[in-house]
Amino acid sequence: MSKNLDIKKTKVAEVAAVAKEAISMVGADFSGVTVKQMTQFRADARNANVYVKVVKNNLLKLAVEGTEFECVKGSLKGPMIVAFSADELGAPARLVRDFCKDNSAMEARLIAVGGQLIDASELNAVAKLPTRDEALAQLMGVMKAPITKLVQTVGAANSKLVRTLAAVKEQKEA
Repeated sequence: MSKNLDIKKTKVAEVAAVAKEAISMVGADFSGVTVKQMTQFRADARNANVYVKVVKNNLLKLAVEGTEFECVKGSLKGPMIVAFSADELGAPARLVRDFCKDNSAMEARLIAVGGQLIDASELNAVAKLPTRDEALAQLMGVMKAPITKLVQTVGAANSKLVRTLAAVKEQKEA
């Protein structure tokens, strides 16, 4: 009995440590997923830098206590695999969405981002969130736009003057 309790405490501590660092979480029902498919799912998760774990609901409730994922406590029902990401908001959602496209046995049940529980039907919206690199590129584009426009505006006067002088020169030559 004591050994079993130690295993459970270790699992709770492991998931709690990940949950404290994570910024997003997706829970999915994996009933009917084969071992081969689950192995592929775990490999995809490793490649995406997403922590994936099958945890009993009671243990998960203990693990998320005191984290921003405490909001999922009331939604935990049935067998569930959880995916956490500490790097990108949309990474777990993309992982589950892409896996569900090929394997209808898995179904997203809950999504938690920023301390808010999001309906599972919003999986695609969360999955479409830009990656960190994409967000930085968009930000740089927004920051660069006013400077680019200023340079174009300042250069336009000189360009117009040159075109006008060229037109006057062509008129005099003709």
